[in-house]
Amino acid sequence: MLTASEIEDGLEDAMRKPDPVIDIDNLSLTFETNDGPVHALSDIDLKIEEGDFVSFIGPSGCGKTTLLRVIADLEQPTAGSITVNGVSPEAARLARAYGYVFQAAALYPWRTIAKNVALPLEIMGLSRDEQNRRIARNMELVNLSGFEKKFPWQLSGGMQQRASIARALAVEPDLLLMDEPFGALDEIVRDHLNEQLLQLWAKTNKTVVFVTHSIPEAVFLSSKIVVLCPRPGRIYDVIESDLPRERTLDIRETPQFLKIAHRVREGLKAGHSYED
Repeated sequence: MLTASEIEDGLEDAMRKPDPVIDIDNLSLTFETNDGPVHALSDIDLKIEEGDFVSFIGPSGCGKTTLLRVIADLEQPTAGSITVNGVSPEAARLARAYGYVFQAAALYPWRTIAKNVALPLEIMGLSRDEQNRRIARNMELVNLSGFEKKFPWQLSGGMQQRASIARALAVEPDLLLMDEPFGALDEIVRDHLNEQLLQLWAKTNKTVVFVTHSIPEAVFLSSKIVVLCPRPGRIYDVIESDLPRERTLDIRETPQFLKIAHRVREGLKAGHSYED
């Protein structure tokens, strides 16, 4: 029979929150250049939980992409600490814990869409059967089934970005890092892909970190919005969204949505983001 102390310990364990997927503590990054040091990030403190959809928003030069690249082990901080899945970003990268989607689709034009999605799987040395299984599943996730034999130049810009998302998902990462993937697309296509990305998030329950310049996009997609300001890049505000997880574009007309968008906009103003 359990003692009172053991029962209390069990309740504490049950109530204890799991460790964050990304844990950033007092992180700074300074680039050394011929013109002197450039302070890209300063005193960043941030926790991202499993299943979060977190958007970084701010003006050019505020460190959004630099912070994403630190998470991805593409840049190394000069102070502070960061863990991804409880280990260093380098260890997480070597374990293929994340998929990275760039601003441009970056598909090889001489490879079919299926072969582009398969590229990281070939590097991993997976069997042909396993590659085909992952290609089919992830092409279906991004609504590109039937386009496997097409070449990138035969697809629209939006379809190419969906193919790049399928490629990132093919390694079965816990974390999806996205650097302004829809920034170059027209508004109609961008809205459509925003809806599809939310559906993908609901299906996979991935943790997503997303960089954007767009206030409506950040508010529509996110469970948490991180407002950054420049010189040096630092966090001005972290906004927890209370919007329902299942959303359509119509939600952008609601008072609830507009209230969050107003707070983001005010944060950008207060952080002097409109000076440039």
